[in-house]
Amino acid sequence: METFFEGRPSDSPYIEMVWHGRTGSHYTPTCPADVNWNLLFQRYNGKVKISVEGPLSQAKYKELPEGVEWLVIKFRLGVFVPFLNIENLTNGDIFLPDSTHQSFWLHSTTWPMPDYENAETFVERLVRDETLITDPVVTAVLCDHPLDLSFRTVRRRFLRATGLTHHTIQQIQRAHYASTLLGQGVSILDAVYEAGYADQPH
Repeated sequence: METFFEGRPSDSPYIEMVWHGRTGSHYTPTCPADVNWNLLFQRYNGKVKISVEGPLSQAKYKELPEGVEWLVIKFRLGVFVPFLNIENLTNGDIFLPDSTHQSFWLHSTTWPMPDYENAETFVERLVRDETLITDPVVTAVLCDHPLDLSFRTVRRRFLRATGLTHHTIQQIQRAHYASTLLGQGVSILDAVYEAGYADQPH
């Protein structure tokens, strides 16, 4: 069996991307550093597993058996579950209890299992229930809006909502951009300049 996957962006203010797929034989991906956290839904051998995957400050190796069907909902920066400590999930994950083929348990509520087509509807329900919220401070900083807040306050809000500091997020995003430029054939020197590394202290 060959590995299959496809993804799409979302026009939801809460969702960055949605992916789904099925693992083939010898599926051993290396996940690059990623500033976003995910909800991961897996079906394998008649069982369902649902996990919250924290952001990755470094690449992470995975190994999955053949035949795993999966759905990933990647959330935008600043969107978080207030009763889950995303900071403690950085480079890790946590499994949600009581998952069936039709539903799962989260924050004292049973939720229907989403699919690739209705991820936005599913997330909107989480938002209405305030199981998902957005930190306006994080959103404002990412949009370069001025705020009358201390560095420590902003740092604390980023760690609570994203699991990472704003500086770490910038580093990871800069590295992704440089990698994209290099993949497009841009020279190393030009990629360094365009990604902003030339402006960084040595």
